[in-house]
Amino acid sequence: MTDLPETMFAVTQTHDGYSGTATGPVIEDASDWLAEAELPLPQAGPGQVLIRMRMASVNPSDLHFIKGEYGQPRVKGAPAGFEGCGEVVAAGQGAEGLMGQRVAFVAAGSGAWAEYVVTQAQMCIPLRPDISDEDGAAQIVNPLTAMAMVDIARSDGDAFVLSAATSQLGKLMCSLGRDLGLKPIALVRRAEAVEPLKELGAEAVLVTTDADVIDQFAALSKDLKPRVFLDAVSDQLSEQIFAAMPNKARWVSYGKLSAEPPRLTQMGQFIFMGKRIEGFWLTQWMMSTPPADQMRVVAEVQARFADGRWKTDVSTHLPLREVVSGLADATKKTDGKIMITP
Repeated sequence: MTDLPETMFAVTQTHDGYSGTATGPVIEDASDWLAEAELPLPQAGPGQVLIRMRMASVNPSDLHFIKGEYGQPRVKGAPAGFEGCGEVVAAGQGAEGLMGQRVAFVAAGSGAWAEYVVTQAQMCIPLRPDISDEDGAAQIVNPLTAMAMVDIARSDGDAFVLSAATSQLGKLMCSLGRDLGLKPIALVRRAEAVEPLKELGAEAVLVTTDADVIDQFAALSKDLKPRVFLDAVSDQLSEQIFAAMPNKARWVSYGKLSAEPPRLTQMGQFIFMGKRIEGFWLTQWMMSTPPADQMRVVAEVQARFADGRWKTDVSTHLPLREVVSGLADATKKTDGKIMITP
């Protein structure tokens, strides 16, 4: 480690714990939650690696997290950011096999929005040479979630519903659903998103701002009988969509893009129609899924990016030293991910 610096630049959290709010992944000024800092270079312990960050992605979960609205508590002064890619430049005992490799990673112990990151070796995926840094930096959270949730959907029929379908994750699920012979029903906010999503593989696309969107969905539901709703919004419209779904429908919430708290209006459906509401968190999936199954999914994800079936749409490349000043404006751009570069 003689060629490594003693310190590193990082974007750190300025608050501890949880905020108790539920305002959604929207920020007006990143300096309310983040600060620039020069920190000692973190050290890789047993089973850990030190990664020189090449690129880090910004997910809605990152914004929830820095605001104290995520399922894990913040640590004041620790770097923010969950996901990225980079080179392993040091390895602790038991992790030496990753030394020198370019990997996708989920940060654990030291966040991704920094020049260097420490994480567990088991939270790293070696990247194929034909995978770009943009795809590598968004290789885990969205793609693995897409694979896992579409797998849930295909176990309950050939049609499923997904909200926030213009997100990177929504696009992945539409194309994966098509490739598996499924019929995704996509919910979007803007009419101009309808045709692009149909080209990606959506069987039908509904615009949630249409006055009769529930009537449109009810007709589709009667015909296609979707029994799984993969929902990133989780608002009152979500509840209405769920209420219009058939017997044994499952509402799987994996995000909270809306600050509106949904109210349950059809309690009898849980009794007489066998419906249920549940959550999905990728961390739990990774902890509970056998390693062999995880590796099969990882190989499929990389193959899809390598051959062009999947791609990461990028809206902004934001230098690390401009995150505090520029993140809020960058989040206002739609239909693409923010990528942080060193």
